[in-house]
Amino acid sequence: MIEFPDIAWKDYELLDSGAGEKLERFGAYVLARPEPKALWDKSMTQAEWDRLAHTRFRPGAGFGKAGKEDSGTWERLRQMDDQWWIRYPLVGAGGSGGYAPRPLGVQGDNSLSGRVSELSLRLGLTSFKHVGVFPEQAPNWEFIYRKCREMEHPRVLNLFAYTGAASLAARAGGAEVTHLDSVRQVVTWARGNMERSGLDNIRWIVEDAMKFARREARRGNTYDGIILDPPAYGHGPDGEKWKLDECLFEMLRTVAQILAPHGFVVLNLYSNGYSAALGETLVREAFGITASADEGGVSENRSRPWLREREGPAAPAVGGMSEAKFAEAPPSAASMLANITSGELALRDSFGKVLPLSIVVRLEK
Repeated sequence: MIEFPDIAWKDYELLDSGAGEKLERFGAYVLARPEPKALWDKSMTQAEWDRLAHTRFRPGAGFGKAGKEDSGTWERLRQMDDQWWIRYPLVGAGGSGGYAPRPLGVQGDNSLSGRVSELSLRLGLTSFKHVGVFPEQAPNWEFIYRKCREMEHPRVLNLFAYTGAASLAARAGGAEVTHLDSVRQVVTWARGNMERSGLDNIRWIVEDAMKFARREARRGNTYDGIILDPPAYGHGPDGEKWKLDECLFEMLRTVAQILAPHGFVVLNLYSNGYSAALGETLVREAFGITASADEGGVSENRSRPWLREREGPAAPAVGGMSEAKFAEAPPSAASMLANITSGELALRDSFGKVLPLSIVVRLEK
């Protein structure tokens, strides 16, 4: 699965990519930024890039170092505002249908059927090459919006929520939203996006994501939708350390405890060392969902081979449960009815080159 933003989005365009950079238009302004995944040559000349770009990001001394991968400064080439707004039209589900992201190789527009809501997103030039929105995430916003519209009074938790486009999509879909990030400034940024979009009543939390999820699990609180976009490295407001390789599986197991029946999970990952298959396996293992027989795996309801290998009637207990009781136990709620899809979120430039940027795993109970 490879998904792209819908071409109905007029405020964003990937103009060109190559030589480790991407040339993007956000509203009225064109930006040139580093992109390590753009391994091919540019289709435009450098002179054309320089003529179009309002600003270019120059990596600093920390570029490429853990925790400072994207640090640097912006070089202004033409007059532009420090902050500006773009709009994103959410595509509503018409009847029982919904948004269908355009797959790789398929041309044409997706139908703008049903109700359309418009989000307002503030952009700004940060010292880490980011501008406040990740345009390749648009298919996730549509998925979240559609899922929330299908539910009755859903509760959604957005962890590592940044400037909140996914939170706004959930709120526009009718959800009661909890937005959590460890950086107060980006939470303030997200609140401004909410107000400019004409939305309200999002719950804002500045806290360490792992601490909050564990506390919710102890309290028995659940959510109908949980969104995660964790960084490779990070720190909580009290100095808590986050390292993706060491913390992600534990986080997903905690999320499994607070996901309500018939809920959904969206996991997005930018780490270069991760693949869609790895992300899907992490989700399956954390939620106790094994691949079905037609996927080349085994059914969750089958006996565990490692249990059958034990000898004698007095086999040790498994997880505090005897082997006999374990074999009789019903599958977990998560494993009964769950659909998992995984793939990549990508951008296609105006010359047809496909730039994959993140992997996504979606679980639907």
